[in-house]
Amino acid sequence: MGKKNNNTHQINNAIDKKYENLLNLLKNLKNVVVAFSGGVDSSVVAYAAHKILGKNALAVTIDSFVMPRKEIMYAKKIAKEIGISHIIVKDKENKDTQNFENFLKNPADRCYFCKKNDIEILKQISKKYDIEAIVDGTNTDDLKDTGRFGIKALREEGVISPLAEVGLTKQEIREIAGKIKLTNAEKPSMACLASRIPCNEPLTKERIKRIEKAENLIKGILSSKRTKNLINIRVRDHKNIARLECNVEGIGLIIKNRNKIVRALKNLKYEYVVLDLEGYSK
Repeated sequence: MGKKNNNTHQINNAIDKKYENLLNLLKNLKNVVVAFSGGVDSSVVAYAAHKILGKNALAVTIDSFVMPRKEIMYAKKIAKEIGISHIIVKDKENKDTQNFENFLKNPADRCYFCKKNDIEILKQISKKYDIEAIVDGTNTDDLKDTGRFGIKALREEGVISPLAEVGLTKQEIREIAGKIKLTNAEKPSMACLASRIPCNEPLTKERIKRIEKAENLIKGILSSKRTKNLINIRVRDHKNIARLECNVEGIGLIIKNRNKIVRALKNLKYEYVVLDLEGYSK
């Protein structure tokens, strides 16, 4: 028993040391724009930046049509919880750029073009407020995922990823978030709605809105105090087919409520509603 406690103590010390390194890294920056989604990673960066830099830290959320409305509002709530200055910027300013046009074509590396477009907006904000550095919530686990094309854009544009630089993993970040009492410490990761459409099929506002409505309807049907933390649902849009993905724990709940879900999604003009038995991927 004593050995187990000692191991736990060592783990906690290692995480505390990484968090201390995070704070020290931010101390070396005069001021920062935090690319802020409201997820746990960018929230820990925003919290640390606000703690160290105070009014010299600004959280910026980019309001894109591929981000669910609830996520934009959630980012606003978490920024207020942290106390950091926060602005929400519409991405319409950059819709005439080549990066945005390439993103709408939805190639396999769409995240590269999306991130390039976002960084252009963040640089405009940085210039407006005379801020030198842009930081984001990329963590060490993200660097291991070869499918993360957005990281290439971050490196090309000089965006600093403090969590990755100090070696923090996703689980360690959640532990830190719990310690500093962020209410989103256990919030599931949220990929943008563009990820629901197969590659090389153009992204349209109408299609994205239908996906968002479908996911909200399913969450509404399944929502209860007992189940709300069990379901991580994705509606993959294959034109006339809605392919549902969820974590394995939620498959039984989907099946139990299948009639309501089918009716709701057929009202959104899906002809077929199918369940992916492999479960949620990302």
